[in-house]
Amino acid sequence: MSTMKGDEVEVVEGGRVTTDWNDIPMELLLRIVGLLDDRTVIVASAVCTGWRYAVCSGLSHISFSWCKNNMNNLVLSFAPKFKNLRGLILRQDKPQLVDYAVETIANNCHELQEIDLSKSFKLTDRSLYALAHGCPNLIKLNISGCSAFSDTALAYLTGYCRKLKTLNLCGCVKAASDKALKAIGYNCGQLQSLNLGWCEEVTDAGVTSLANGCHGLRALDLCGCVLITDESVIALARNCLHLRSLGLYYCQNITDKAIYALAHSRVKNGEEVWESVKSRRYEDEGLMKLNISQCTALTPPAVQALCDSFPALHTCPGRHSLIISGCLNLTSVHCACAWNTHRAVNAIAHHAY
Repeated sequence: MSTMKGDEVEVVEGGRVTTDWNDIPMELLLRIVGLLDDRTVIVASAVCTGWRYAVCSGLSHISFSWCKNNMNNLVLSFAPKFKNLRGLILRQDKPQLVDYAVETIANNCHELQEIDLSKSFKLTDRSLYALAHGCPNLIKLNISGCSAFSDTALAYLTGYCRKLKTLNLCGCVKAASDKALKAIGYNCGQLQSLNLGWCEEVTDAGVTSLANGCHGLRALDLCGCVLITDESVIALARNCLHLRSLGLYYCQNITDKAIYALAHSRVKNGEEVWESVKSRRYEDEGLMKLNISQCTALTPPAVQALCDSFPALHTCPGRHSLIISGCLNLTSVHCACAWNTHRAVNAIAHHAY
């Protein structure tokens, strides 16, 4: 139990009364900090030495995205103290962050596993080089919208941050090139999720290199990658048998050949699927989300074959995991739910007679 008396705190724990901030047990301080929002945590760290130590040593994840004007100063002030930080969100509504702030993070937070730098338009390759050397344990990196990064710097980072599992490059037109994808495929074999949305320079060569190196890929967004063709999807179907989510919005060079390759991919790994069934593991359920909006070259038979192969793809209301907007010729495609409903209605009608 704790009470406030003026500027003092009174904490009763195990019959012992504590009246000084510095005397509050570390475990209790950490529990208090865990109840605070990120902005209040920063304020709390200025209460006294004990609180500052508790915040800096016990905090593993924090977001500075609430900071609208002085994010650089905030980072420069606190980064040297967060030695145990694992996750850091620096997402911005308006660009503030500069390279020196990211370099300070990299020089001090060597255990960092997740960092979100999205919409940091002011950052240059210096930031990626700093993260490569200072944060080799990165598992999740979001640099979406960081349009100044180059493919050379991104390729360099992947050579050091080989544990990456989630990478968001949406809108990084300069960084997300075939050269970078080749480096990702070579260095980041543990990658599970990659967003390449609107990276218009990506071609089949880059996606094929990625598919050949990242067999554990589960989610890939290629929306707006207008240069890719069936070759990319076929490479994914052959190599990435754990793929759950694929975005192909506005990839208008995709034809039925690619869709049939995806449909047939489920039976290509028959032995592994059988082992999964025997051990009652259902992680490898195949495609569960597919966006083929504006892929106007596709025909109903091919897409229906895909639905038949992957029952988790839904076209029914409220469960749209197969997104076909803009493809008016695909309105006749139905998921397993529709067929089940149709059979149920027929059974009821037959029973009535």
